[in-house]
Amino acid sequence: MYKVKVYVTLRESVLDPQGTAVKGALHSLSYTEVKDVRIGKFMELMIEKSDRDLDEMVREMCEKLLSNPVIEDYRYEIEEAVAR
Repeated sequence: MYKVKVYVTLRESVLDPQGTAVKGALHSLSYTEVKDVRIGKFMELMIEKSDRDLDEMVREMCEKLLSNPVIEDYRYEIEEAVAR
């Protein structure tokens, strides 16, 4: 069994209004040291071992469903996990 952690973020060139709102809220709470906030998504996938190539499978999932490749970037980490 594998645990795959997927991180999806807006590309640098894409405006992030939600991040801007959070930065404004943090500044209003006197956290003026915060210079930028970017909002993203985090997902954990539990994937059983199979004959399929795990890297290829995760890339396909990210590109077809978990991210919008036009405006988002993604990265992932794979670790062995104990089945629950």
